[in-house]
Amino acid sequence: MLASANLIVSTNSARVPPLEHSLFRAQIPTPRIPFPSLPSKASPLARSIMIIRKRCDGNPSISLFQRPGSLQVRRSFAKDEKPEDPVLKEEGPSESDGERGRDWTTSLLLFLLWGAIMYYVFNLAPNQTPSRDMYFLQKLLNLKGDDGFRMNGVLVSLWNIMGVWPLVYSMLLLPTGRGSKGSVPVWPFAVLSFFGGIYVLLPYFVLWKPPPPPVEEAELSRWPLNFLESKFTAGIVFLAGLGLISYAALVGGGDWSEFFQYFRESKLIHVTTLDFTLLSAFAPFWVYNDMTSRKWYEKGSWLLPLSAVPFLGPALYLILRPAAKTVALVSSTSEQK
Repeated sequence: MLASANLIVSTNSARVPPLEHSLFRAQIPTPRIPFPSLPSKASPLARSIMIIRKRCDGNPSISLFQRPGSLQVRRSFAKDEKPEDPVLKEEGPSESDGERGRDWTTSLLLFLLWGAIMYYVFNLAPNQTPSRDMYFLQKLLNLKGDDGFRMNGVLVSLWNIMGVWPLVYSMLLLPTGRGSKGSVPVWPFAVLSFFGGIYVLLPYFVLWKPPPPPVEEAELSRWPLNFLESKFTAGIVFLAGLGLISYAALVGGGDWSEFFQYFRESKLIHVTTLDFTLLSAFAPFWVYNDMTSRKWYEKGSWLLPLSAVPFLGPALYLILRPAAKTVALVSSTSEQK
């Protein structure tokens, strides 16, 4: 009995290798897809936002989330169409990212600025000639016929260019200046700015919350984006502004002296001039916002200093900027019925 037991033990021990030898002999299979190692100096933020995606050939690729504020154009393909590089789903900035990135300090400062401006307009602006202001307003609106009085050339130029400024801002705010999904829409402020100028636009600047929502490609071919994105519209705006500013610059010195006197006495002319100045002051920021949203900053950054030139700088940018259809296309297949 003992002999048979020893025989069994010796036989089993011959079949089973020692544990330490089996561990050394075991080979851990190498992964089929090696994961790329991140740089040791990469910041925690860069590590947290990296996404590893697998391509069809099995090689991983690393992509970063799209920068908040960049314009996305969604394109839908029919069933029989075959896009060259279809992307079924593209990660974009979420609403929570826009909420975290909102600068409440800037909004508060803009709100205080708007409140101070409105207080100045209604309480502190000069108002020595209200009856003359009403007469000027009727003349500028063509509500009075030719009575022999010649209107000041600088005032006429200023009044007409204030009718074109809101169109420039509409072209800058739509679609790249729209707020994120669920925020205040921009179009009511853009429409009312034709009547109230910067005094209506400033509340939208306070409430604005980037990034802008994606734009459907079909939306770019419909009103109003097809009109606002048109190079023909941008050219007409630039030529109109150039003509009005040239007209004001070429009038005699007497008109300018008279205009400065009106500015010190008339609330209408004082408030209108302040409106023009503030629109010119805020324009470079919205040019920068539109430029970065279209991913054109590297090529068009030289236009930023020119955008500080009242009216003509932003109008020139609208002519030279790339069309929205050429930037950041996010392709998506149409839903299966």
